Amino acid sequence: MTTDRLLVRSMTLESEGVLAVELVDPSGRELPAWEPGAHVDVHLAVGLSRQYSLSGDPHDRFRYRLGVLREAAGRGGSAYVHEALRPGDLVEVVGPRNHFRLEPAASYVFVAGGIGITPILPMVARAEADGASWTLVYGGRTASSMAFTGELAEYEDRVRLHPQDTHGLLDLDELIGTPRPGTLVYVCGPEALLKAVEERMPGWPEGSLHLERFAVPEAPARDVADEHAVEVVLAESGRTVMVGPETSILAALLADGVDVLNDCTEGICGSCETKVIEGEVDHRDYVLTDREKAAGDCMMVCVSRACGQRLVLGL
Repeated sequence: MTTDRLLVRSMTLESEGVLAVELVDPSGRELPAWEPGAHVDVHLAVGLSRQYSLSGDPHDRFRYRLGVLREAAGRGGSAYVHEALRPGDLVEVVGPRNHFRLEPAASYVFVAGGIGITPILPMVARAEADGASWTLVYGGRTASSMAFTGELAEYEDRVRLHPQDTHGLLDLDELIGTPRPGTLVYVCGPEALLKAVEERMPGWPEGSLHLERFAVPEAPARDVADEHAVEVVLAESGRTVMVGPETSILAALLADGVDVLNDCTEGICGSCETKVIEGEVDHRDYVLTDREKAAGDCMMVCVSRACGQRLVLGL
């Protein structure tokens, strides 16, 4: 995974509470290539790392654009960007990585809620360039809080803006209530929106729905009595780390001095993705697709565990 120190070239207020942050290489070199749906890990300060979707043009190899929402109830990352980060600063960027890839299709339905518009922007541009049929419905609290609406205007009636204070909730029954074979549905936004979309997808062909989450869905807490210890072998060093039933694999690795990139510790960001060489994984993340989980060649060590007693990881 590529790590670069990038320069903050500009910061623009795109809407109420949303900053567009442009990153470039300080020496003017090309940046690593990326595809729609990709994000980067940005190390903002000591101990403060966050993931942001790339919202610009993948063909522009000289700049990354991020959209950063100021979250009052956040963990400090967005507050740092809005209050402390300034043009001319350098930040460490890891990636890009992509678990929200735009798969080829004849038709798409895109649904964005709030800052969830950021990964969708390059997707609609790609769908348009490929000549696919597509619709975007973009909801927000108010019109003034909805970012990047200016560049969406060029798509005219293919984009439907839906501020909640004037239009109410999105009409998902009208949008996706009827299954459409050959159409893929891409959704990014608050958990309530994702859950509402999921509830309307059972009749659609398998693999039609693609989600990117910001938060962990509510689920019953797991009882540590149901867990078992796991022997984790690190293939590159030959070391063995024992993981107790009450400890995550990530926590055990960090405690043993193994440097593993991580952030959310909840299975939604993908930062701690680790190669699996041997062993069956009990996947508990919200990042990998069913197909990727079935392949069993990688895992999110912050939440996922082993079905058996041993795992060999590419660390």
